Amino acid sequence: MVELKLEHRDLDAAIVRLQLDPDADELAVKRLKKRKLQLKDCIAKMESSLIPDEPA
Repeated sequence: MVELKLEHRDLDAAIVRLQLDPDADELAVKRLKKRKLQLKDCIAKMESSLIPDEPA
């Protein structure tokens, strides 16, 4: 999970750099944002699976 969090952070930094570049490829930015969102969802699922279910 640590690797996923690092990749998520790195993607965030890459997106910021690309958005500052007026010549940046918008499609590349969108792809990075999509990957970042996929990582976020994956991390959230992994973290929620670590929390034990409470009996009703």
